[in-house]
Amino acid sequence: MTLREEKLLIDGQWTASASGETFETRNPATGDVLARIARGGAEDIDRAVAAARRAFESGPWSRFTPADRQALLLRLADLLERDAEDFARTDTLEMGSPIRHTRGSVAMLVDLLRYFAGIARAIEGTTNTTSDPALFACTVKEPIGVCGAIIPWNGPLWASVLKLGPVLASGCTLVLKPAEDASLTPLMLARLALEAGLPDGVFNVVTGFGADAGAALAAHPGVDKIAFTGSEVTGRRIVEASAGNLKRLSLELGGKSPNVVFADADLEKAAAMAVVAAFANSGQVCSAGTRLFVERSVHREFAAEVARIAATLKIGDGLDPQTDLGPLVSARQLDRVCGHMDDALGAGAQAISGGGRLTGGAFDAGFFFPPTVLIEAQDDMRAVREEIFGPIVATLPFDSEEEVVARANATQFGLGAGVWTRDLGRAHRMSRAIKAGSVWINCYNRIDPAMPSGGVKASGYGREYGRQHVEEHFQTKSIWIDTSV
Repeated sequence: MTLREEKLLIDGQWTASASGETFETRNPATGDVLARIARGGAEDIDRAVAAARRAFESGPWSRFTPADRQALLLRLADLLERDAEDFARTDTLEMGSPIRHTRGSVAMLVDLLRYFAGIARAIEGTTNTTSDPALFACTVKEPIGVCGAIIPWNGPLWASVLKLGPVLASGCTLVLKPAEDASLTPLMLARLALEAGLPDGVFNVVTGFGADAGAALAAHPGVDKIAFTGSEVTGRRIVEASAGNLKRLSLELGGKSPNVVFADADLEKAAAMAVVAAFANSGQVCSAGTRLFVERSVHREFAAEVARIAATLKIGDGLDPQTDLGPLVSARQLDRVCGHMDDALGAGAQAISGGGRLTGGAFDAGFFFPPTVLIEAQDDMRAVREEIFGPIVATLPFDSEEEVVARANATQFGLGAGVWTRDLGRAHRMSRAIKAGSVWINCYNRIDPAMPSGGVKASGYGREYGRQHVEEHFQTKSIWIDTSV
């Protein structure tokens, strides 16, 4: 792949960073440098926010009607569909996810953009009856203004579309800060947005590092809303930084999701899906089902079956269409996962599949870690309490419904949860009792553009997908008219 030179997009122009500095992004499967990318900082964020403000308040975008915004979103969806293979390959090259996964993701994102296009013409206020018959009262929805988005590396195109779609549907403007480990497809999306006819300044992309560009965006007084997806630790910093002008926030943070299997479940299906829940994208998924609670009477056999299936997964370069698990995104992430593995083994857990970094041959050049199933793990172990963001699942036996609910909820996180049972009453009880933003019964990690998704507790607040996602980009204005005058 030819080495790329990537710039910032500010006010419709591709430009070097104010400092002139760049950074490299690498293929995690081979270690090869893919591109040199402009390293933006606070000065670049200032320029991008100013451009977004002009576009929102006085540029052509401020005169776009809902029908205009819908048409633009539909054009963008068509262009993404046209270039789907380029986007899929680039995401695979930069962050390692298997090409089968990234191809499927692009197809779903095309559908998501078309959903947002539909919502663009379906924003409604209300007409309210007051106690004074002389008063006419109504509400209208107005776009909140300039939005900032800070996204992670585990799904760069996915996160970019998820942040951009509701901004365009609502009439807001956006400054996007991609993760430094995965900036290429967000920049490609920006090119498509310009091709679709998006006016200058509506969508700005400032690549760089969290400590400078990300922090500057989070604290910027000219930003009205921040949407962040990432770690709980960084999320807390963004909350603090937002206090300067009391920005609106939506935060999708970490998870340590329980996946609960009862003995009466379809155990064959549950085991197959437990592998997907824990190991998809090499475990680099916020809602990964990494705490696998299994009723004690079937725990050992079930854990062994999950390990057996995991051992059949093909690990390798994501560009190979036969690959099931690609590399971790970076050497830093590999070190983190290995550290958690060492802690778990040192605390008494046993690995019945995987267990350490893969080496030898092509594995030496990349950041590969096999799918690992732990037994003899305890709830208080670090690997069971903390989000690992790697392919490690702890299997944990339980004896009763009441016990597993208490243990499932004994975490600071609350992003997702799975429950496997044929008992309809139990399914309803568990779905209400588990504290999580999404609960999947006899399935796991299902998504749809129409269904909201988000967290509770330290997993954040606000919702993505669905009508609520777009409405979080509006503020409600009340209008009163005295008809007696």
